[in-house]
Amino acid sequence: MKYMTAEPFRIKMVEPIKKSTKAERQQWLKEAQYNAFRLKADDVYVDCITDSGTSAMSTHQWSAMMLGDESYAGCRSFYELEKSVRDIFGMPMVQPTHQGRAADYIMAQIYCKPKKYAIGNMHFDTFRGNAEVMGTYPVDLVIDEGLDSASPSHPFKGNLDINKMQSLVDEKGADQICVIIITVTCNNNGGQPVSMQNIREVSEFAKKYNIPLVMDSARLAENAYFIKTREEGYADKSIKEITREMFSYCETATMSSKKDGLVNIGGLFVTRNKDVFVQANQLAIVHEGFITYGGMSGRDMEALAVGLQEACDEQYLEYRIKQVKYLGDKLKAAGIPIIEPTGGHGVYVDGRRFFPQIPQHEFPSQRLVVALYEESGVRAVELGACAFGSKDEEGNPIWPELETMRICVSRRVYTNNHLDVIVNALSDIYKNRDSYKGMKIVHEGPILALRHFTAGFELLK
Repeated sequence: MKYMTAEPFRIKMVEPIKKSTKAERQQWLKEAQYNAFRLKADDVYVDCITDSGTSAMSTHQWSAMMLGDESYAGCRSFYELEKSVRDIFGMPMVQPTHQGRAADYIMAQIYCKPKKYAIGNMHFDTFRGNAEVMGTYPVDLVIDEGLDSASPSHPFKGNLDINKMQSLVDEKGADQICVIIITVTCNNNGGQPVSMQNIREVSEFAKKYNIPLVMDSARLAENAYFIKTREEGYADKSIKEITREMFSYCETATMSSKKDGLVNIGGLFVTRNKDVFVQANQLAIVHEGFITYGGMSGRDMEALAVGLQEACDEQYLEYRIKQVKYLGDKLKAAGIPIIEPTGGHGVYVDGRRFFPQIPQHEFPSQRLVVALYEESGVRAVELGACAFGSKDEEGNPIWPELETMRICVSRRVYTNNHLDVIVNALSDIYKNRDSYKGMKIVHEGPILALRHFTAGFELLK
């Protein structure tokens, strides 16, 4: 395999992408109120706003879709999916949902309690939205190294801090903690992995205080690959052996299958608790569909059953992680400040270090998103003051500790030439960074945790 260093696939079908002029992009940005979510996908050259639902499916997945059984109840496709999920999760009870946020909703309805705390390494936006609606207080207790964007020294920056968890329990009482959620990999701070040792320690803590433990497992295969390559004792374990051990420590897992399921739609709620499963079934029937399809078509369940297995292939994962690292290494070489080490699904540029003259309340990372699209047609996403800003009880703003622009890399979609476009554009913007000013919000939705999806901005003069 000395010379076999290229992608572990060949391209069989292509999709044209449109080139545009800077003047056109400036007009489209103005019409979209400078929010990348409002841009038309047809007007994007390289789309890095998310890795969710943007994967290219394999020949095996496309052929599996032709076997889709669309029966309302007891369809054959569900049992194919159930078998695949059990193989990877090692958990017996499987409830499909139409996508990950539906699984999040079901989980929140079961585990979240008003005026109680939900501990996480770093909760992502859809759970925060559910928590806000439920009246639950989401608390991020990632290790300190996970909030240090510049240091590359810690291999598992997604780890939960046990001492911080203990302090919260000592202060509030264990009965005030309704759930602990480990997100693998940790999205907010760069797709950083969580170690098996940390998962094990968090599980022991949860059992000690009788607190349910849930894993948000959208990127389970990427996390397992990092455990295999970075954690002592796992080099000779298969990816599926590692995933099964990961999930052996929790009661329930949710998944957006649009990431490591390698599909365009779908979600999972998986548990070993029969009482929880009964509740999930009822919520699925009301909000998703009957329990054996849960909002998914039979053909999509067939594709997911195959995609989960393909995501655990080590040759694929090696290519996947190395492509993200390629982008990160190129940006670092250009002097661009990123979160280090690079994670599994994208590269995160530090907005405050990129634009030190723009204060956080003027949204430096959002300004960088706009600049990148304006210059190159590349669409990224802000994960900073807009996405994760909050307010205290008096309405005063609380700014997040990390201020980043996330560049997601879709699975099996773009070549390294596309990534070079991003590097070249950001390099030019960085050379002229002193000429940029900030932004202000002119519109936001009623749920603060979700405002970045629909917010409107203006450029400051």
